Amino acid sequence: MKEADRQRVYDTDDEGLRHYTHDHLKVFAKFTSQGCATCELLAPPFAKFADDEQYQPILFLRLDSDENPVAKKLMQERVAPFFVSYCQGQLLECDSLTTEEAVRGMLDRLRAFVPHTR
Repeated sequence: MKEADRQRVYDTDDEGLRHYTHDHLKVFAKFTSQGCATCELLAPPFAKFADDEQYQPILFLRLDSDENPVAKKLMQERVAPFFVSYCQGQLLECDSLTTEEAVRGMLDRLRAFVPHTR
């Protein structure tokens, strides 16, 4: 894999999210909504994190919550952008985040999380 292709943000849907969270050790998902100004504001930092060497083991996903019923239900009364971290298919943390620093904080906690081994 070329250096430029190593990490990026993947657009997916509910079914893809289910597969990715079980096929990858660590997943960080961003749920967006059309017309969401904060979603647009956080798009460049999200892409920057996806390309950052320190977050290379994490798979970055983006879902449109308006088009995915499971994502919409997960968000319930929360607002976009809504971020979710998974490890070994289990939800670790979820929250509506509005700043680059808050997104970095959640990512750093996911990166530092040591999964259970059997």
